Amino acid sequence: MIQRVLFNEEHEAFRDTVRRFIAKEIAPYHAQWEADGIVPRDLWLKAGAAGMLCCTVPEEFGGLGLDYLFDVVVFEEMARSGYTGPGFLIHCDLVATYVKSFGSEAQKRHWLPRMVSGEAIGSLGMTEPHAGSDLKEIRTRAVRDGDDFVINGQKVFISNGQMCDVLVLATKTDAAAGAKGVTLFLVDTSLPGFRRGKNLSKLGMKGQDTSELFFDDLRIPASAMLGEEGKGFELMMTKLAQERLAQAIRSAVVCETVVDYTLAYTAERKAFGKTIADMQNTQFKLAELKTEAVVGRTFTDRCIALFMEGKLDAVDAAMAKMWLSNMHCRIVDECLQLFGGWGYMWEYPIARAYADARIVKIAGGSIEVMKHIIGRQMLTDYRKSQA
Repeated sequence: MIQRVLFNEEHEAFRDTVRRFIAKEIAPYHAQWEADGIVPRDLWLKAGAAGMLCCTVPEEFGGLGLDYLFDVVVFEEMARSGYTGPGFLIHCDLVATYVKSFGSEAQKRHWLPRMVSGEAIGSLGMTEPHAGSDLKEIRTRAVRDGDDFVINGQKVFISNGQMCDVLVLATKTDAAAGAKGVTLFLVDTSLPGFRRGKNLSKLGMKGQDTSELFFDDLRIPASAMLGEEGKGFELMMTKLAQERLAQAIRSAVVCETVVDYTLAYTAERKAFGKTIADMQNTQFKLAELKTEAVVGRTFTDRCIALFMEGKLDAVDAAMAKMWLSNMHCRIVDECLQLFGGWGYMWEYPIARAYADARIVKIAGGSIEVMKHIIGRQMLTDYRKSQA
């Protein structure tokens, strides 16, 4: 099969470290965390001590100052394990990236060292009951009051919501200005006026806390603003490619993984006097799934390389997210079918992979939104070419 060329020996040595950490600190306990609907805080401290959190944060802010591929290794190995409880991806790839990219010196020095160590858990507060993919329609209001802002509103489907210590919060500071009225804040969740709702019961990813969040006259200083007033939507748009790439990375790994253990299962499971893998239909199906997974992997790796060169644009990332998400759900479904009735049992990893898969067509922008972004750009390019 096509060999990957992105990673060097240091990355692979780190991959071994991450795999050992997962085997020791996550695998024995994850079933209980799924029952609890949350992972313990001390796991984050252990992950921080192992160097697994926010690998790209510069040394001056408590990090290791490594390249993006070290974060990719963590995302890949977590996805490969099938243990979806720890919300490391949101914490590292989104929240820390927002702070690192747009935070003031004081904000970086306050939050980043604590995020690297796992002492402070990060979350992203954007989705609302009436505003999911269309973030310019959010209703959470931030009203200036002297040197402070007073925030009122609600968020929903917030990963790490039950445990987060810092929240990148999208608000409206000018309700009439549409996208130009969106402003981001770094919210310290220990402040009065911040309230966590219930831990939501989900179809999949049962070990990851996902919450409603409420803001009742939450008063924060203007110095907690992330970037400039009215520039929040613009800042969010600059990070969409990275967010959607992370979704593609996870999907690529899951596809490879479920094909591998479906092959192992069918090679041992017998029916009608031979193994299921000996049957032509099974071989044809596995061949199709393996080919799709390799194509998805190759495309994803190219997008990672482009991202590291600063050349991955929002449309390319949307294509990666759309293609890999659809492939992810299709491959997991096809693999479960080859397990027969056992594939429907929660004790089998394929059942959990199936439940966990469905969110990928929604999270990070729905498939329909990705299609709109791609189609709109195609039409724009065509019209420019005809002008």
